Amino acid sequence: MTSPPAPVVGRFAPSPTGAMHLGNARTALLAWLHSRALGGRHLLRFEDLDTERVRSWAFDTTRRDLEWLGLDWDAEYVQSQRLDVYADALMRLTAAGETYPCTCTRRQIVQAIQDSAGAPHGAEPIYPGTCRVHPAHPGRPAAIRWRVPDRVVCAHDALTGETLCQNLPAEVGDFVLRRNDGVFAYHLAVVVDDAMTGVTDVLRGADLWPATPRQVALQGALGYPTPRYLHVPLMTDFQGQRLAKRGGAPPVQALRQGGEAAGRVLSSLARSLGWDVPEVVTVNDLLPLWRLRLAQAEFLPTSQT
Repeated sequence: MTSPPAPVVGRFAPSPTGAMHLGNARTALLAWLHSRALGGRHLLRFEDLDTERVRSWAFDTTRRDLEWLGLDWDAEYVQSQRLDVYADALMRLTAAGETYPCTCTRRQIVQAIQDSAGAPHGAEPIYPGTCRVHPAHPGRPAAIRWRVPDRVVCAHDALTGETLCQNLPAEVGDFVLRRNDGVFAYHLAVVVDDAMTGVTDVLRGADLWPATPRQVALQGALGYPTPRYLHVPLMTDFQGQRLAKRGGAPPVQALRQGGEAAGRVLSSLARSLGWDVPEVVTVNDLLPLWRLRLAQAEFLPTSQT
């Protein structure tokens, strides 16, 4: 007798560094549609560890924007209130001998890469392991790096069907788990949070796809399950440039406060995905369309669409 599948738990994890723009809203919509289309729970997680960039008003603005669009959630988490769970995970890796202190500056890392004849030349600089044996400058505050396993790690995307394999030492390098100012790094926090809150399905922007194998490897080192990953295209402007807060992308807040109808905004977001929908829709109107997309990806049997 086969056991029933585990309940789906999805999440939307914005950084409260400003108001949500339409690109954020489209990812939030798809994450919600995925959780609800599968009858699952949906979490809201504020990723606010980079305190210098956080804006206190952005928490409530994000909540209001999501509610205006009709996107609800079953539980809320704030990363800055969960520092103890990240510290515990880091302690476990350190106790296993898998981390080391790093006192290199960014300039020194770049110089070391340039001085290495065999250094890779990809889009992301690869840390050359200067501090693997002992810190290069013992008197400086140290970041904590993970000694990545010497192997190829693969990640699978359940939406696109793609598989991405990376040789971690050659293509990623030992990456930071805690910065030298004590702030826990994104990769550690997101892996711990997804595991500790029971997330089974991670729908997020395609820009994070290249980081997935290292997160899969970190999950393995910590004994966590790997969730299903689904990466969706980023929303772009008329020039084909990715929408971004720093680039002045129009905030959802302005549309909400300016009297725009939420149903029209939802329709625009759906049409940007190529979906044929009326000019005004609700989130529930879009659920069958997401189920159809999952069926096309062989994520769901056709009978469930």
